Amino acid sequence: MKAAILAAGDSTRMLPLSANTPKHLLPVGGEPLIFHTLRGLRDAGIDEVLVITGYHEKELRDRIGAHDWESMTISYITQTERKGTAHAAALARDFAGNDEILIMYGDLMVQADSFAGLIKAHQKSGMSLTLSVIWKEDPSAYGAVVVDDQRVIDIVEKPEPGEVDSSFVNAGIYVAGPDLWDAIEQTELSPRGEYEITDSIKILIKRGVVGFYELPSWWIDVGRPWDLLEANKLFLDSAVRRIEGEVEEGAVLKGNVIVERGAIVRSGAYIIGPVFIGPECVVGPNCFIRPHTALVRKVKIGNAVEIKNSIIMEGTNVGHLSYVGDSIIGRNSNFGAGTITANLRHDDQPIKVTVKSKRVSSGRRKLGAIIGDDVKTGIGTSIAPGVVIHTGARTGVGVIVDRDIPPHKLLLATQLKKLVDI
Repeated sequence: MKAAILAAGDSTRMLPLSANTPKHLLPVGGEPLIFHTLRGLRDAGIDEVLVITGYHEKELRDRIGAHDWESMTISYITQTERKGTAHAAALARDFAGNDEILIMYGDLMVQADSFAGLIKAHQKSGMSLTLSVIWKEDPSAYGAVVVDDQRVIDIVEKPEPGEVDSSFVNAGIYVAGPDLWDAIEQTELSPRGEYEITDSIKILIKRGVVGFYELPSWWIDVGRPWDLLEANKLFLDSAVRRIEGEVEEGAVLKGNVIVERGAIVRSGAYIIGPVFIGPECVVGPNCFIRPHTALVRKVKIGNAVEIKNSIIMEGTNVGHLSYVGDSIIGRNSNFGAGTITANLRHDDQPIKVTVKSKRVSSGRRKLGAIIGDDVKTGIGTSIAPGVVIHTGARTGVGVIVDRDIPPHKLLLATQLKKLVDI
């Protein structure tokens, strides 16, 4: 079987992390998100994959192309105009030919064995299309899937409470035959001016030829920065201890800690897994790395630093006496000594974050800072929960950051001073 991955989107909800790279390359457990998908497809028996690209497509192609995918071949096609998911999926028509094909959104992540189960269920069903579903207690933020026996009878986007009698939601992974292409041709523009693949699927639903498969494990739509933290946690929970780098005498590593080749863990470091420490990272001395932390590559963690449940990307340095909790830090950033990220409100309410110029709830009780590439903080900087610091921004000495900092801006503190006799 073949597979197509829709990965052309411009990733605006993931800013500032996606300012210089597509979200499909953002790291989960030390590797790009899309690598986990490609590996899962390969292990499920997929031997040909088409990646539909757009935003930062050269970097996406280069990163995927530099990896050895063994017997699986990967090709690419550009979605030059972003006209919606059905328009993107239609670009796979010639690639699929008369074969059945697995189609999925590139910003999804599932446990790898889910693909084989979906393919098997489709082959047994005799349906034109089988869509994957996942159970959600509250389907109001998703496409609710209404089923009857073994068939899908409706998809209702973001239903109001009580509008549908279903807790299944569309998981965005489909296996389809050639009937899908005819349905896409009949699909009309949605109210937001796009051709939606769910509208194409509804055409097939009316014909009674759409089945469903409930995913047997976890699933996550990695659309916003805090989703990346959750995906990282889910993946690291299945990590297996592996030590290939250098661990100095006096360092303590407990549980499933991965130390890649070329990394150094210095004496006095105390690490509780699951934790990923990538190639050429330097950790310590005398620091504390807590569970669900991923240091991607060439990250330096200084003396007396504490890191908890965070993702720190390539080339970033966290200076001594700093604390990073429930945060994501982009590439080539630098924390001055004593930089602190707060991750909890005094009233214990969910942390709010600005996404596409709107304040939205993350739904998380604990969430620190979301920091882009090439950011530098002055010593003694304190960052409030949910603050977004955009690419290239700076802070001065002793600054309290209680609101977002736009790209390439310097935030300075104004401080009254007075000399008195002693």
